[in-house]
Amino acid sequence: MATSFHDLSVRCYLQTLTGVEGYLAKGLAYCLEHGIDPAGIVETRVYPDMLPFSFQLWSVAHHSLGAIRGIEAGVFTPPPPIPTLDYAGWQKLVSDSRETLAAMTPDAVNALEGKDLLFKLGDFKLPFVAEDFVLSFSLPNLHFHATTAYDILRMKGVPLGKRDYTGPMRIKR
Repeated sequence: MATSFHDLSVRCYLQTLTGVEGYLAKGLAYCLEHGIDPAGIVETRVYPDMLPFSFQLWSVAHHSLGAIRGIEAGVFTPPPPIPTLDYAGWQKLVSDSRETLAAMTPDAVNALEGKDLLFKLGDFKLPFVAEDFVLSFSLPNLHFHATTAYDILRMKGVPLGKRDYTGPMRIKR
């Protein structure tokens, strides 16, 4: 079985981002149905020392589209400061990230396979090859932040299940 770099990166990102889009839509619908201001969710944290919902979504975009952009540039750094967005703005950020990734051609992404990438955090540096970066750093971080955002919505009472998280599976056709 041959798996391309596009398959293990972009297609995985798209599945997760589509799931995030879906549970964000359900979250908004729940807020509207129950008279809850969705602005109250944006700064919600699972625990006081954890970063808020807004950071989780910022990181979802950064560890998907931002990961590919980092591989293209040869360097990946922590995300820039979090913008101030409302709930709809966070939905748009996730959708825009998904749309940009969906427009990337397999040939363009596959051409990044084997490319060197340096993760930089101040003076700290970790060298990666593109596919190892995706598999051991980007995807685990993407899932951590997507799960944390999901958990915040669940904590607020949004009726979500595992199928809301997983996004569209790659089933045999």
